[in-house]
Amino acid sequence: MNHKTELSDTFLLSIVAIPIGMVIGVICALFGRVLLAITAFRGSHSFLLIPFLPIAGAFVVWYYQKYGKGAEKGMSLVFEVGHGEAEEIPLRLIPFVMVGTWLTHLFGGSAGREGVAVQIGATFSHWMGKKIPLEGSERIFLVSGMAAGFAGLFQTPFAAVFFALEVLLAGSLELRALLPSMSAAFTAAMVSGYLGLEKFTFDLTATYDIGLHSAGKLVVLGVLFGMVGGGFAWVLKRLKGIFAQTFQNPIVRIAVVGVVVSALLLLMGQGRYAGLGTNLISASFHGEDIYPVDWALKFLLTTVTLAAGYQGGEVTPLFSIGASLGVLLGSWMGLPVELAAALGYAAVFGSASNTLIAPMLIGAEVFGFAYLPHFFVVCAVAYALNGNQSIYTKQRLSASLLMEETQKAHK
Repeated sequence: MNHKTELSDTFLLSIVAIPIGMVIGVICALFGRVLLAITAFRGSHSFLLIPFLPIAGAFVVWYYQKYGKGAEKGMSLVFEVGHGEAEEIPLRLIPFVMVGTWLTHLFGGSAGREGVAVQIGATFSHWMGKKIPLEGSERIFLVSGMAAGFAGLFQTPFAAVFFALEVLLAGSLELRALLPSMSAAFTAAMVSGYLGLEKFTFDLTATYDIGLHSAGKLVVLGVLFGMVGGGFAWVLKRLKGIFAQTFQNPIVRIAVVGVVVSALLLLMGQGRYAGLGTNLISASFHGEDIYPVDWALKFLLTTVTLAAGYQGGEVTPLFSIGASLGVLLGSWMGLPVELAAALGYAAVFGSASNTLIAPMLIGAEVFGFAYLPHFFVVCAVAYALNGNQSIYTKQRLSASLLMEETQKAHK
């Protein structure tokens, strides 16, 4: 393919990505607004709803087995298609993952929403890409759809673009998809915002100049956030293996573990650690009570919920873990508490997802681009020290990172 043809194809794909982003933005707005309504309803009826979490989980697994053949892998299927290990993502995945996640949150499961939005975007856009007779259009639209789903839900299009470009292959960027991803992501963000899905933002006011001493504190934060994010991914993977070995029947697995989760949710904080964790995020930035155990209990309940097989993502709980841990560390280290919470919000997510640029940008988009240097330092350190752990088990390492890991293994 000559350069002129490549440019014309990229331009065409970028144009086609606009209506794709519109559709994904509409679906994300529907999913997100219903989820927020469910969260508010559950918050008012926690003791009535949370005990039924095991039954809801068992029902979701049953209907996936009965009617959702091909969709049960969820995010892993998206990665398999991205790596050429599978050929298609069935469109039925979209309603199945939406309903499954709504039920998880209605009955208090500690889970997120980003994975759902990314699956929605990837599924629809890859389906469209298969209909366009251009070289590489399927993979390009898969990446573009991931960006659109993330942007449509969070309204952070800059972070969404780079998340999609770097998440499939850690240590590498899928730059062929850059312009189509931008078209899809910015369109999806505008459409979902127009349809009433609000973006979380918080204007930081703290002044914290980066000098030798202050940079040292930021590095320490990066180390700790990196350990927590990498630890989250490691624990999640191990728990999935333990639960799968202990309970080979997935319906029994989700029901039994669900009983434990629902009991813990009610006993520890009376539902404080249920759902997305947006209550902890709000408390972290509005001077409300954050307890030293908040981040650890949210860590525990989220990993157990997801390892059991409940539907939902990881990112919003990771935001809440990072923010509440940041409040604690900021107080201990003499840092502006809101700034430390913001840095934790971004860096724990980046460490757990094994991404570098996306967390820096999501921090800047949510809290202000004036703090981009602070996010750069903390997120870079967290990324470097996460041990190449990832919440996405099908994520691959680039050739250079794979070589480094091989050399470490032989030392």
